[in-house]
Order: sequence, then C-alpha cells, then structure tokens
Amino acid sequence: MIDYHCLYEQLQGTALSPWLETLPEKIRQELTTEKHGRLQEWLGILAELPPIQTSEIHLDLPTIKIGNRKELNPQQSLQLKKTLQKLHPWRKGPFELFGLKIDTEWRSDWKWARLEKHISPLTGRLVLDVGCGSGYHCWRMLGAGARRVIGIEPTMLYVMQFHAIKHFVRKSLPVDVLPQTLEDLPEDLHAFDTVFSMGVLYHRRSPIDHLLKLHSCLRAGGELILETLIIKGDSGKVFIPEGRYAKMRNIWFLPDIPSLTTWLKRCRFTDIRVVDITATTTDEQRRTDWMQFESLAEFLDPQDQTKTIEGHPAPIRAIVLAKAS
Repeated sequence: MIDYHCLYEQLQGTALSPWLETLPEKIRQELTTEKHGRLQEWLGILAELPPIQTSEIHLDLPTIKIGNRKELNPQQSLQLKKTLQKLHPWRKGPFELFGLKIDTEWRSDWKWARLEKHISPLTGRLVLDVGCGSGYHCWRMLGAGARRVIGIEPTMLYVMQFHAIKHFVRKSLPVDVLPQTLEDLPEDLHAFDTVFSMGVLYHRRSPIDHLLKLHSCLRAGGELILETLIIKGDSGKVFIPEGRYAKMRNIWFLPDIPSLTTWLKRCRFTDIRVVDITATTTDEQRRTDWMQFESLAEFLDPQDQTKTIEGHPAPIRAIVLAKAS
C-alpha cells in the first residue's frame, strides 16, 4: 500500500539522486511495526478505501477536490467517510473527496492565500515542504505548477492521511510525503529550487541548525519560505517560555522580526522579506468533527484572547521569504 518506487525512479539522474543512497533504507526502517506500533492498523484502514481512481483533480482551489460524488455509489460514500474518520485527527486541509468534505482543524488555505502572491512562481520547480503534515500544501504546490513536490513529515499518522488522499489518483503524480525528518536528508544537497518550512522553527531546540539545514537543501539562488511564530517588537528580543506555550510543551524560541532577520543573515540567506504578519484566530484554527480534540479556543485565556492560557502573548505568525546565497 505504501510504495515509493515511482519516486525513486523519478529521482534517478536528477540533482536529488545522491539522496537515493540512503532514502530507500530509511523509508524501510520507518515502515516497521517496531517503529510504529499502529502501523498495521493504519495500513488496514488504507486497504478499506474504495478501489477507485479518478482523473478529476482540482489542486488550485482553497478546498482540494478529488473525484466527483457520482463516481461512488451510496455504500462506497458511506464507507469512505467511516474509513477516513478512523484517521482522526485531521489537522491540515480542507479536502473534498468525491463530495465528502473533510473540515480540518486548520484552514490551511488561508496561509496559502497569504503567501502565494509573494513567492517566486513554482512553475517547473523542485520543491521541498518540511513538516508538511497531511500534505495539503504539497498538493497546492503541485497545483501551482511545481514539477516535483516532496513533503517530509515525521508523524506517521499524517503520512497515512496523505496516502489516503493519493490512493485515488495516479501513483506517478509527482507529489509524495515521506516519513522523514529534515535531518534525514543528506548534507549539502543544494538541490531544491524552493523550500517551505511552515510551523516548524519554534519546535526546534536549535533554530540556527534548522535554518542552516534548510539552506543546505537549496540550490544557490533558491527560495526559502519560512512561516513561524514571532513576538511583537523591534529591539532584537527572543521569548523562551519557561513551561508550556498555548498548552504546548515543545515550543522553544519565539523571536521578534529583527532577531529572525539576524538569524537568517547569519545562516547565509539574503534578500530577506517579511510578507505577512497575522494573529492566529479561532476561525483559522478550531475544533471540528474531523479534529475533536482541544484547539485554539482552549489554548487562549477565555477572558483575554490576546493572551495564551498561561498568560503569554497569543500566537502571531510571520511569513518571511529569503534567498540562499
């Protein structure tokens, strides 16, 4: 069910061919029950999906649409919904499969709308999406004309969600999500035209190492699209929560814009531009039938939504573009 041979064949003879020295074995290691105790359960869920492929694919709309309602009979439609709900929680989207709407926790289309007019055109580009979740933005990148999109995501459940979507289209379609981390990529690859890192930097204990690794993935002149949590200010400060931030344990460094700019310069990025700063709202991140756990409303102070439940400044996100020197 999880087969990357098409990807391996497409990477032969390209700038990414050095990755093939390690990638197949690393993928094999990830796809074991020793590493992921629920792997067989998830593979069984994918096997329950209706055995159909469609040529009706719309990747340039806010809701990624695959298939037409008329392509499934009522029993298959019901089966599809029950099967996909077993992959709860769905965090990044939205998607629509054969008329079934998957209303995810995040309106990821809003983030795409904030950046798409500012980035270099993706037409013909080789693109890497780091920490891509279920691959919503990977599909949008392909829809924007990228010649090949590779997402990497360490959370296996989200990788399975991507494969549940791709189950219904041609396997040779040049988009994949791999159960890998950024650190799994070879050093000094310098191959990608565009690299996205969105919602990752503040989870890293060493943001500088993360930025250096992103730089090493890009060809000279390639573009980084970095989206991350920041704090307000213009004096070069960085906020490090003592404990949790918005109920999350794994939040480390939240810089202001001058600090973030300095980090990027020290990591040999140039042409640095801040193209968007937006406070996250409970309209953009919220609980739904497809993500029934706590969401942003529970992470904020109920009396003052400019603060987290711990009393820290509420989430503000910046999108920054930069070029690899």
